[in-house]
Amino acid sequence: AEVAAAAAAASAAAAAAAAAQAAAQQPQQQQQQPQQQPTQQPQQLQQQPVKEEPVKGDPAGAAAATAAAEPEAMDEDLPPSGSVEITNVETLTGHENEVFICAWSPTQLLLASGSGDATARIWDLSPGVDHNKPLVLRHQAAAGEKPKDVTTLDWNPDGSLLASGSYDGMARVWTKEGTLKLKLERHKGPIFSLKWSKKGDMLLSGSVDKTAIVWDAKTGDVKQQFEFHTAPTLDVDWRNHNTFATCSTDKHIHVCKIGDDKPLKTFTGHEDEVNAIRWDPQSKLLASCSDDTTAKVWSITRDECVHTFDAHKKEIYTIKWSPSGLGSANPNQQLLLATASFDATVKLWDVEAGGLKHSLEAHTEPVYSVAFSPDGKLVASGSFDKVLHIWNVADGTLIRSHEADGGIFEVCWSKSGDKVAASTSNKSVMVLDLRR
Repeated sequence: AEVAAAAAAASAAAAAAAAAQAAAQQPQQQQQQPQQQPTQQPQQLQQQPVKEEPVKGDPAGAAAATAAAEPEAMDEDLPPSGSVEITNVETLTGHENEVFICAWSPTQLLLASGSGDATARIWDLSPGVDHNKPLVLRHQAAAGEKPKDVTTLDWNPDGSLLASGSYDGMARVWTKEGTLKLKLERHKGPIFSLKWSKKGDMLLSGSVDKTAIVWDAKTGDVKQQFEFHTAPTLDVDWRNHNTFATCSTDKHIHVCKIGDDKPLKTFTGHEDEVNAIRWDPQSKLLASCSDDTTAKVWSITRDECVHTFDAHKKEIYTIKWSPSGLGSANPNQQLLLATASFDATVKLWDVEAGGLKHSLEAHTEPVYSVAFSPDGKLVASGSFDKVLHIWNVADGTLIRSHEADGGIFEVCWSKSGDKVAASTSNKSVMVLDLRR
């Protein structure tokens, strides 16, 4: 949606919230990618009134807020305080609306992006290729309906297939060449999370319809639909080949097993909606974050949480484990958990000791995304202050910064760790080339 001014966005968002609340009493979706038409948005704006900071799940309001309170211009790079140099910056244009998500192929220099323009795009960033001629994956609407936002993307393990979820409630599977292979139709509401299984033979989706579905990725058939939550399912994550976790605005986390008709485990303790969940590299610990301003770490062998991390002052939007410790590609490095919050900070937690390792403070607006480099030595963060920061994990120092042309919804590293992409509210994707 095009937003003329922050005041107009605030008014529209408030009206939409009231209408949705009266109609459905459904909490607002959490992930970075809400539907453009406010009247179809699940409600819950009371915690995040539209003012200087963006409403969670409302990029139109966020973009308006950004326009209303433009940050001061900054130098493109800070003086070097580490061993990272930005050697090239590329801006990929072509999307016709905010770009909510980006994801690198695990095997090639292919970058996928998803937008409010109802398309995903696959950009080939290999040397010698025209980088601004992406494959355009159009998410066609049903007859008589308007195309909807692309909400989530995930590559399969060998990089041959890309799965996309949409606000239209449908998941789709595409080849890396851009051909639509499967349509997965069963959900009755927007899909907020979509993940390939570790073997690449199944897909797991979570939806505002309160359910999670496991799909056969070869046939598109539903293997099982899980109806354990009492409110929208916000995130899903596989633990191993047949078990996974789900979280919801109902404040609960369920660990589920294919074939079972009730959860293996239910974790309770969050006091507000649970925005994201992630298993650690060993799949022994599950991290969660919530609008209650805390992150928690759970163990499948315990009923109570192992740790509660409560140093943030506002909602925690997302979390990421470091690719380190046992079960990872960097087994001799310390396992850390990163949390990104609307309080404009990123925090790194020592999970073994249960304490705060570093508080990364340079952003001036809510932080929507955080990502570790593949070697676990750097962490990137992106915020609605339009700035991408790169931090040294060991000592928490800010190494590099670069300003994008819009608020940043997501940041992600290429497999080799020499490129960082950031998707923005200004219809673009920024790609930084790094040299260490």
